[in-house]
Amino acid sequence: MLQKIQTISSGNLFDENIQKKKIASQGGENFNATLKGFINEVNDLQKDAGESINKLAAGEINDVHDVMVAVEKASTSFDLMMQIRNKILEAYREVMRTQV
Repeated sequence: MLQKIQTISSGNLFDENIQKKKIASQGGENFNATLKGFINEVNDLQKDAGESINKLAAGEINDVHDVMVAVEKASTSFDLMMQIRNKILEAYREVMRTQV
């Protein structure tokens, strides 16, 4: 009987908790990497739009349409990024208001 109790108490509950924490931290890292990638992509679009405007002003580009497409793409991406930021902050504030 004593042997059975020792077997139960030395179970894998601790190992399971460690595995759950590892999975949770990996999810956080994936979210962080995804968010950083999206921010970098928006930044690149902003830079490309700025370069297109500068080239148009310098006379290197004659097609205003392509410049406007680049500017609008950058603007739309930035607006989307701000909406995502607002949703993340809203969710964070809601979690912080939750009473334990």
